[in-house]
Amino acid sequence: MKKLLKGLLSVLALALTVTAAGAFPDVSDDHWAASQIKMLTEQSVIVGYPDGTFRPDQNVTRAEFASMAIKALGQENTKVVQPVDFSDITKDYWAYDAIQKALYFELVSAPEEGEAFRPDDSVSRAESLAVAVNALTTEQISVQKAQEVLAKAYADAHTIPEWFVIPAGKAEILGMMVIMPSADKAKIEADRPATRAEVAAILFKMMEQAKLNPNAKLAEAMRKKTGEGFVVENATVQGSVGTIPAGSVVPVQLTKYISSQTSEPGELYMAIAAQNYVTKDKYILVNKGAALKGQLIDVRPGRWFVRNGVLVLENALITTNNDQTAVFNATSNIKKDRNWFMKFVRFCFKGEKLEVPAEGTVNLQLLKPITVDLTNGWIIEK
Repeated sequence: MKKLLKGLLSVLALALTVTAAGAFPDVSDDHWAASQIKMLTEQSVIVGYPDGTFRPDQNVTRAEFASMAIKALGQENTKVVQPVDFSDITKDYWAYDAIQKALYFELVSAPEEGEAFRPDDSVSRAESLAVAVNALTTEQISVQKAQEVLAKAYADAHTIPEWFVIPAGKAEILGMMVIMPSADKAKIEADRPATRAEVAAILFKMMEQAKLNPNAKLAEAMRKKTGEGFVVENATVQGSVGTIPAGSVVPVQLTKYISSQTSEPGELYMAIAAQNYVTKDKYILVNKGAALKGQLIDVRPGRWFVRNGVLVLENALITTNNDQTAVFNATSNIKKDRNWFMKFVRFCFKGEKLEVPAEGTVNLQLLKPITVDLTNGWIIEK
């Protein structure tokens, strides 16, 4: 059983290091939206179907798009105090919370009393692009300016709905307009249902722009989170991204007893981050309570006059408070803190026994850097 569990852990760690490139048989590497689909599937913003396909040309419902947009912005855990009532959505509807969050962050307009949301209708290109623009703080433009900008680039600019003229103009100015490659002159096709590939590209552009200029409510929610905890001295911060470099040492708390005398190589262990890992400026890199998993890779009992005990751990995975499981390669060679005299004694008279009690602390040294989105704690795997 231990060998089986060890194998499963190794397979899971390997699987998590493999990117989503080529994960979908119906999305080739040269598909026009391949890179956006890859990135969003890696972050679980969009997912494939049970048969392993992505179906890039299939439509997306309004409820699905609201859910995707909230995930893309990292706001799944936001609490909405005053929900808005729709005539066609009840609290037990699967996307109820996501739709309420989309309203709270002003991605979609609040309805008139009793108005329908139409959650199962296909989201149009105009609706999806408008949501992407609404996520941002943008400069105001006039209808005339928007029409001028759009007329220069799109053959059907004069046919788009009146409500969409300004959002479309802003999308064009910001480089957020998504147009599938075509031999014809580019068209906005505002009323056409958006495909899954188009939605991936639109959400990707929204995410990039929201990192720079989120709307007021998102800006507050997307603040880099701060707190007290264990300071990772050499951690770096660039924008909203923090990095714990390879070689950094972080403490973890084991959940069970291990010993050089009774444990065995290959034995699995679990641990938790007993405190936040933070930068010098108190930005949270890893939240308290994150779970770590690994195995003992070298265990040798201490024997009098033969050798001191050996106890070496290798960590493989971390599960964050976002329920994200990611690679966390680290190692720890358990040693006792000894003064110079005891070091001399143990050098001459071998036989030291090593043990760590349940809830005891072990220091892990990272073998590879860990990159974290400081606004939501998401580990960015490359």
